[in-house]
Amino acid sequence: MVPFSFADHGFAALPDGALFWPARRALFVADLHFEKASWFAMHGQHLPPYDSAETLARLQAVIARCDPTEIWCLGDSFHDAAGCQRLPRPVQDGLRAIAARHRLTWITGNHDAGMVDRCGGAVADEAMLGDVVLRHEADPAETRPELSGHFHPKLRVTVRGRRVARRCFVATDRKLVLPAFGALTGGLDAQHPEILRAVGQRAQALVALPDKLLRFRLAA
Repeated sequence: MVPFSFADHGFAALPDGALFWPARRALFVADLHFEKASWFAMHGQHLPPYDSAETLARLQAVIARCDPTEIWCLGDSFHDAAGCQRLPRPVQDGLRAIAARHRLTWITGNHDAGMVDRCGGAVADEAMLGDVVLRHEADPAETRPELSGHFHPKLRVTVRGRRVARRCFVATDRKLVLPAFGALTGGLDAQHPEILRAVGQRAQALVALPDKLLRFRLAA
């Protein structure tokens, strides 16, 4: 867990893509995409059906590490509106246990809009936490500090002739985009024009390692 400053607040970035706000004991994750594999199976592309259990295990591990009071899932937590109903019973029970022990809020994303049951917790289209806006997709017109997800950013670099991709945060002085937390999620290049359009041209990719935070200036 590596501390850093964003919008005059102290946060901590975790290598698995979670974000922690120690002063508020608030944990943030984005783009869990529970039941993505089963959605693909329904559409004829069969994938191993273990993504939801792995994502839950990752979430439980980071909760145990950070001991948050509140948990915010920044949209696309389920791959589609029926995702919660398809979850294996142990995963449903695990999410409901998290919701019973913490203030869990699901921010609505483009994949899970219209869901009724999200396995416990509250649901919101957007939220304010202090002076920070929480939403699924960054709004280019937003001038307040903003946390979001949606883009699944990854930094791709060449190291010793080998192409390497790592999940990353994308940050400006007012916007922070979280990487996808789910086990079965791809990634969009952090320098993709759609990401830079959403956050602005003066952006950095932040790669969290266990003991340090690497910063890379993104090309305009």
